[in-house]
Amino acid sequence: MQAALAAMNYRHIYHAGNFADCMKHALLLRLIAAMQRKAAPYLTLDTHAGIGRYDLAQVEAEKTGEWRAGIGRLREVRPAALAEYLAAVEGLYPGSPALIAARLRAGDRLVACELHPEDARALRGNISGPGVAVHERDGYAALKAFLPPPERRGLVLIDPPFEKGGEFEDVAAALVGGWQKFRSGVFAAWYPVKHRAPVRGFFETLRLSPVRDVVAVEFLRRPALDPLRLNGCGLLVINPPYGFEAEVVPVLEALVQVLGEPGAAWQVERLVDE
Repeated sequence: MQAALAAMNYRHIYHAGNFADCMKHALLLRLIAAMQRKAAPYLTLDTHAGIGRYDLAQVEAEKTGEWRAGIGRLREVRPAALAEYLAAVEGLYPGSPALIAARLRAGDRLVACELHPEDARALRGNISGPGVAVHERDGYAALKAFLPPPERRGLVLIDPPFEKGGEFEDVAAALVGGWQKFRSGVFAAWYPVKHRAPVRGFFETLRLSPVRDVVAVEFLRRPALDPLRLNGCGLLVINPPYGFEAEVVPVLEALVQVLGEPGAAWQVERLVDE
């Protein structure tokens, strides 16, 4: 209960549109496009969905101003490699479930989970339509409830706030457990990079697990030397679609060029082979 309450204190509006959001959403769009290369319908499960859309003019967003060095900067420069992403985030800033819902085809489904009651109500008002279902429930438990999907094809996005201790361990356990239930699914887990030690432990857990075909994609806005700052972020992908590792390179290069500080870098690392 204490862990759940800690997670419920998190409000993404303070961080919506920051550099980490830009990276996550740009890569999410590449994963969606890859899933839609096949005509067969599929499920997307968003385990930590938030409220779906964010007004960056709200006092909470302005209080941190993080969006100005993220989506604000990208909207000014408009790098060609991020054209798809920029077109998708015009107007009221969409979170992951809104981006997913806007791209559902006939037969595709989105299950969006949000634990906070108030945020779950807001999410229901912000995303709707055929194939969209919002559940007020714990996202980690949702992996057991909704996998494997009847479609036998699926994309699972795990994007917790990392506001409590042990979140890397929780994500690793969720990935291993989800993969064991749904071995053909594409799993994508966002993670923060403050300093390298927690990330190394996260990677090692996956390497020692039975999970196969794992890639880590990272954007470091600055060197990961200060454990008190969000210096970068990553997306760990299990069963990355064909060509994904090459497709993300121009996106990462553009992020470094436009949003990076001195020492900014990107990398695509294969942690576990197929």
